Amino acid sequence: MSSISALVNVHSTGEFGDHEGKNENNLLKISEIKNLLIVQIVQYKKSTVSIERFDIDGLKLKDEPLRVISNNETRILWNGPKNWFLVSTKKDLLKDIIQNFSEIDFAITDLSHSRAVIQIEGSEAKEVLKKGCPFNFNILEKNNSINSTYNGVAFMVDILNDDPDIVRLFTLRSFGETLYHSVTDASLEFGYKSI
Repeated sequence: MSSISALVNVHSTGEFGDHEGKNENNLLKISEIKNLLIVQIVQYKKSTVSIERFDIDGLKLKDEPLRVISNNETRILWNGPKNWFLVSTKKDLLKDIIQNFSEIDFAITDLSHSRAVIQIEGSEAKEVLKKGCPFNFNILEKNNSINSTYNGVAFMVDILNDDPDIVRLFTLRSFGETLYHSVTDASLEFGYKSI
């Protein structure tokens, strides 16, 4: 069975907004990221096992606010106390997670088909986020993540890089089109290329 993109009805390629006369490399780049494994891992309050003993794709869970640990294929975002959001290009990781994380201690939920993922790349990416979110994005750096709202839509921000800025936005699939319209509208001032 093939999955249908969350943004199939709204995401189209091209250049938009104030792009005329600008070098293409200076435009924001907005894309939909598809075919990711997205898993929420929550350790139950009554669980006494140490998270330090768990390894996912060579990464150890860390219970530190804003913290993202990563390698080339997998990112684990801190989502709250004893709560993580795993994003990976390795679809087979889910089997390993289910085998290694006892259901007595952890709730494992596959969210792969329930999220829309938008990526923004460019020097003005954080400025776009500031237009709809009250968080101070100046304090975020590479491998940080937050949960907040963007024009009333709940979303998660993952800072993949800060030179140039590359951010991924995760929201519920049902809010994907709304978030996409809000983000692209905020990007018109800078000019963007939809890829």
